Amino acid sequence: MLSFLKNMFKDDNRNMEIVQALQAGAIVLDVRTPSEFQSGHVAGSKNIPLNEVDTKTEAIRKWKKPIITVCHSGNRSNIASTLLRSAGIEAYNGGAWSTLDATTKD
Repeated sequence: MLSFLKNMFKDDNRNMEIVQALQAGAIVLDVRTPSEFQSGHVAGSKNIPLNEVDTKTEAIRKWKKPIITVCHSGNRSNIASTLLRSAGIEAYNGGAWSTLDATTKD
């Protein structure tokens, strides 16, 4: 699976960072609402809605893993990754959850 991702994203630095973060055991953090999350999500991902991310930063820091944020379109995940990076957490905007989900399947 990861070799497939490397080939798919070989010319895109941002996406290569995401692949490398996944290889390092990154946690996918879905920042959509719980009802959106229940309608479909990346297997193994965690759900913390965007409006709660800033109050859960310390809990997220304790995961001691890179974080890849996802949402429906990439807007909320961009905000969340920016918040986490400003708190000193290694975080990447993974964009739309469905895109990341599709690229991580064999």
